Formats: sequence, C-alpha cells, structure tokens
Amino acid sequence: MQPWFEAVTIPDGHSCRIYDRRLPEFAFNWHYHPEYELTLTLGSHGTRFVGTGVAPYAEGDLALIGPNLPHAWQSHRLADGAAEHRAIVCWFTEGWIRGLLELMPELDVIAPLLGEAGNGVLFGPAVAMAMKARLLRLCEHEPSDRALGLVGLLLDLARANDRTGLSSGAITPSEMPRDRRRMERVLDHVHAQVAAPIRLAPLCEIAHVSESQLQRIFKRSTGLSISEYVTRLRVGRASTLLSRTDLPMAAIAEKCGFHDAAHFARKFRATTGRTPTAYRREFQAPGPALPVGAFPMQRERAG
Repeated sequence: MQPWFEAVTIPDGHSCRIYDRRLPEFAFNWHYHPEYELTLTLGSHGTRFVGTGVAPYAEGDLALIGPNLPHAWQSHRLADGAAEHRAIVCWFTEGWIRGLLELMPELDVIAPLLGEAGNGVLFGPAVAMAMKARLLRLCEHEPSDRALGLVGLLLDLARANDRTGLSSGAITPSEMPRDRRRMERVLDHVHAQVAAPIRLAPLCEIAHVSESQLQRIFKRSTGLSISEYVTRLRVGRASTLLSRTDLPMAAIAEKCGFHDAAHFARKFRATTGRTPTAYRREFQAPGPALPVGAFPMQRERAG
C-alpha cells in the first residue's frame, strides 16, 4: 500500500506545531510528510507502523519520526482508566532544526538523533515518562516558550541512551515533488472550503492539471477518490463536534458541508457503521459540552 502525502501546516511566525489529539479511536492512516514528528501516545493500546517496522504500542509510547518516513498508529483498545485515545504530536521542519545547529554548535549533540530519525526512533519507557509532563506543558506555552521548550526536549532525548530504531530500512515514497506541491495546494483548498460544495474544476485550476490527471494524482497520494476524501474529512470533523459539543444534528451537518441532517446521517453511517446519534451517545465525554469554537478545523493528521 502506498503512503499518502500529508501537508502539515505550521502557522506563520511559529517554528513548530504542537497538537493535542483526542479521538475515540486512531484509525490506520498510512502517510508521510517532510517534517519531523515527535509523538507521545497516551491512554491507548494498538499497533505502530513506521517504515518497515510493525510493533504493538501502549500507554506512554514516545517516538521520533524523520522526514518522509511513512507511519501510522492504529488503536485497538483504551488503556485502563482512559476515556479516549490521546496523542501529543509535535511537528518541526528540517530547515528550522538544521539552521539552529548551524548557528549554535552547542546543539550538535542533536545531530545524531536527527539522523537516526530517518528510520524512526522509539524511546524507552523511563525516557517517555520523564518527557511526558514537559510535552504536555508545551501545549500550553506561548510560541516563543514552545520553541525553546522543544529544543530542550530534543537535547535531552539526544542524550538518552535508551532508544531503538523502528524501521529496518528507509522507504522512499513514490510521490514526485511536483505532485506533492500540487497536492499541497489542492488539500489546502479542500480543507479550507470543506463546508462548501467541492467542485472539480476549481481544483484542476489550482493544480494546473486536467480532471483525469488530478483524479489520478489524488488517488495515488491518498488512496481515495476526491469525493471519498472529502466525505471522510467531513465525517471526521462531524465526529469531533458530536463527541465534544451539544450542537444539534442540523447545525453539525451545515458546519461540515452536508446537504441536510438526513444526508449527514446517511454518509456518517456509511463511513463509520454507526448513526450520528449512536456515535454521540457512545463517545461524548462526561461533563458539560464545550463550545464549538474550542475545536479549530485546520488541516492536520495524525501521526
């Protein structure tokens, strides 16, 4: 199975992006991106796929994934006492970290770790436990403090001896750089306009290709047709609103690009095997619902 290219968005004026992912499940999502990714998995048991490596993961799984290394986490069950599957994910670019190493020779100790990340690095349980609180704090820091905190984390991880490789060899994705740039532009548009009708003609104009070329590139990159991808994206966003807010079905349908509540219910059930009502009943967290504004709808993916 070919991995699909994911365009990770790091906000302007930021050196890295931190995301606290909380989901009822981690679905298999075989993908790659040019950024480094540091992922701490919490409250979850499942299977980790990195390059050629396949192994079980459990609570406190801490891994560093190098640029363009295909990877996926697939959950099987919650850890004891956990209410949801959670992952603290940190992305940073190779240009940023390599630039720091050039400017600050004191950071040279990080260089070997970056090289090892090309095949994926798994840190031992004690290392992961020591880093857990610091990673959680990164989610709350201001951007300036977040960048400094990440550098400190990487320094300590580089000094940690308890680490092993995850893949026996590098996998080179089949994506051509030109197709990758096209996909970045197309996906930016799709994610920004997901609540509106997605037309093929504007996507072709953005990518500067014919309809048949775009459909072929999209299928090769994601493993899905454009309509399938849009449906899954809308269902994924609806899942967040169902599990974290008390918005009525019609409002969720409108916010996620479905024609009406009935259309939303049909697509949701076809994708997840459950009705929206059953999904909300099963996965909505206890306590008061949070406002919809607490859940930004920007483009991102799991680790």
